[in-house]
Amino acid sequence: MGATMLEALSLLAHLDPEVLAIVWLSFQVSLTATALGAMIGLPLGAWIAVAAFPGRAAVTVLLNGMMGMPPVVLGVIVYLTLSRSGPLGSLGLLYSPTAMVVAQTLLVTPLIAALARQTVEDAWRGYRTELAALGFGRRRSVQTLLHDCRFSLVVAVMAGLGRALAEVGAVMIVGGNIDGFTRVMTTAIALETAKGDLPLSIALGLVLISLVMALNALGFVLRQWAMRRYG
Repeated sequence: MGATMLEALSLLAHLDPEVLAIVWLSFQVSLTATALGAMIGLPLGAWIAVAAFPGRAAVTVLLNGMMGMPPVVLGVIVYLTLSRSGPLGSLGLLYSPTAMVVAQTLLVTPLIAALARQTVEDAWRGYRTELAALGFGRRRSVQTLLHDCRFSLVVAVMAGLGRALAEVGAVMIVGGNIDGFTRVMTTAIALETAKGDLPLSIALGLVLISLVMALNALGFVLRQWAMRRYG
């Protein structure tokens, strides 16, 4: 075990090209998916928080439930959609980084939207009267609350990024774990462990754990700083 750990640390210390390529692709896919998820999820969650329509409670329950969507189930759905016999099969996206981005976007959007809804709804209760007195409609209220809650919403986005980076099931199904093309940290860890290449698995695992912990720490520090500065 000690020799394996030393070899893993050596891979990191010498900036092994294979490790760097896998980490870089992981960042590209997860950052793109999280950005798309934030663009959809933040306004969607804020709109649900301030809107009044029949079935709002059911939509909220559905959104919260989708936070726990099993990645492998989502991966199968995306696979069927992008496969040759699927409705989008003609695009030829299956087993590509684009397919992985699609899967991760669908995975993180409900998470970001649900967290945004809760955050904005809490703010809406406090500012609803003032916003109504100013003559703000729903759209203007959503924009104002998103701006006012921006630091808390950053935490929601980082939670989405953390889930995207740590996801394995969906991206393995739609990406195929192709060496040098669609292999990301989580799928590489699963494959290399099965092959018995533990140093590479441990090296990638250390990088992944460090990234997730750093994201959580950054979100906590940012929120604490915002609370001290803006109250």
